[in-house]
Amino acid sequence: MEQSASRATAVFPAGISNGEYGLPEDRIVVMEKGQGCRLWDTSGKEFLDFSMAWGSCLVGHARPEVVDAVVTQASMGSNFAYLNTHVLALAEEIQRVSPAAERLRFCASGTEATMYCQRLARACSGKPKILKFEGAYHGANEAGVTSLFPTKPAAYPAPELTSAGTPAMAEYLLVAPYNDAEAAARIIAENAHDLAGVIMEPLQRCTKPMPGFLEAVRDVCTANGVLLIFDEVVTGFRLAYGGAQEYYGVIPDLIAYGKALGGGYPIGAFGGKAEIMEWVSEHRIGGDDYVWMASTLGGNPISTAAANAALGVFREPGTYEYLRGLGAYMRDGLTRVLETRQLNAQVIGDGPLAQVVFSTDPVFDYRSTQKGDSTKGRALMLGLFERGVFLNPMGTKLYLSLAHDEPVVDDMLDRFDDALAAI
Repeated sequence: MEQSASRATAVFPAGISNGEYGLPEDRIVVMEKGQGCRLWDTSGKEFLDFSMAWGSCLVGHARPEVVDAVVTQASMGSNFAYLNTHVLALAEEIQRVSPAAERLRFCASGTEATMYCQRLARACSGKPKILKFEGAYHGANEAGVTSLFPTKPAAYPAPELTSAGTPAMAEYLLVAPYNDAEAAARIIAENAHDLAGVIMEPLQRCTKPMPGFLEAVRDVCTANGVLLIFDEVVTGFRLAYGGAQEYYGVIPDLIAYGKALGGGYPIGAFGGKAEIMEWVSEHRIGGDDYVWMASTLGGNPISTAAANAALGVFREPGTYEYLRGLGAYMRDGLTRVLETRQLNAQVIGDGPLAQVVFSTDPVFDYRSTQKGDSTKGRALMLGLFERGVFLNPMGTKLYLSLAHDEPVVDDMLDRFDDALAAI
């Protein structure tokens, strides 16, 4: 294990190949196998997985239907960078269940999907600015990492540049507090003359929208000629088969997908009203009404075969009742352990998602979440990792999948209780 960690730190910053885990060097492990809701590292240690590849493996690791689809396609070619049978079928199915997606394009990640939505909004509106809600993550594009983890006093609608290398966001991004319909309406109305779109996670991280909040944002966008973009990279096919649109009953103008859609394989997709999506038509090249869009791996037959197989699993009867029920079971169990330990903490989340916040104050936006004791939160995450619960120690969400069940959750709760005892 020490040799693996040493090798990793010799080639990767912080010893991490794809970012953000932030583990101490002596706890770095190298994963070798995943099956269902479990992972095994190179030493043979087994982990209960409550990250599930940041939620992209909602069907579970190595789900047989997905494996069969991928293996079958692999012998027929992995990428054509062109229209294929799998991507066509997938687009038709998304179009069927997503009211916002009258037309679609595919890319390779959720980051690209949200980026293209913002670019389209700017192009077809002729306006330069985008508004996001503080603390939301919209992928690794510049808007996604701005005001992501602000620490300075709020100065809405001015953003905080929480990542170096993003100076343009000071001019082109506005920020509002999540779940504050009055503040959002005021900022949108006051800036409508140069505001192209509002991008939002309908369920922001694990913080639920207050009743009427999404509807209020939809209404003020419509009234002021501002496009509404739903980032459904996390909520898509997770809260319901129709995603947040179905779950909350609010329809955006543009929508981005990723994560669970791919069944564990890299994928991104974005869609919108037909007249908006027409801006990416190659028949417009050379005109002022053309938005460049292309993706070498977007819609590749391996990922889209996996996605079609995953959607087939999601369409099975009882899928979302199971996921929502298991999520409630986990949140109730976490709450029960915290209460038994008499800790000032609470559990938030929806669907198959949960987050522990070490605070008893109401949680309704980013800053209320940050009132929690972050030192305890970090200690808890590392304690769980040490006890064989795989998750991102720098992150917040616990992800469930169709491979989890109540006995697995109970096992995790025992380790959760033990980790709390050690803090």
